Amino acid sequence: MKKLEKKIAKIIDHTNINFKAKAKDIQKSCQEAKKYGFRAVCVRPKWVKLVSEELKGTGIKTVVLIDPPIGDSSHKKRVQICKKAKKDGADELDVVINIPDVKHERWEKIKKDLKEICKILPTKVIIGSGYLTDEEILKASQVVKKSGAFCVKTATEKDPLEHRELKEKYYHLKLMQKGAPGLKVKVAGKIRTLKDAIEAIKAGADIIGTSSGVEIIKELY
Repeated sequence: MKKLEKKIAKIIDHTNINFKAKAKDIQKSCQEAKKYGFRAVCVRPKWVKLVSEELKGTGIKTVVLIDPPIGDSSHKKRVQICKKAKKDGADELDVVINIPDVKHERWEKIKKDLKEICKILPTKVIIGSGYLTDEEILKASQVVKKSGAFCVKTATEKDPLEHRELKEKYYHLKLMQKGAPGLKVKVAGKIRTLKDAIEAIKAGADIIGTSSGVEIIKELY
């Protein structure tokens, strides 16, 4: 069990993006990450400095969620937020692709936006797969690979994928792997149990984004 526990913990981005979260809640998430050996703590931009300080010297990454839920802020604003996050101590960006641009097939605009962002910090791009057709998932994943990101991610808050069966989430992973071979893939959206996590790994997930990391690991005890 210990080996499985460590394997799962090391691919969990322990997530706290609750709008109502206070400093003590974020600190608690950091303490949990240290206790269970999670890969990272993922938060909103306002908490990056605090998380970076809490995790200093631990090897646990500070990850920041950028521009949810559909990535429709201006390119200038997105870049400013990312640069501020880097200054505050972020190690990685989880940035939402501009989903309206995906829907309008503005692929060159999307690639240009992401390329500049990916130069700031190592980047995972959230494609919002619950909003997309299979064809759009494939194309978006291809563009993400060309942008210089190291990982493509399914979804974040408010994505319709949250309310669908797990098998559909894992089907999306397969499409993303096909569209962006060689990139890591991250799955998110109500991964709440040990069974969910194991199925995600079997489906090919390299990273799991969840706010239920503690509950998942405790199931192994």
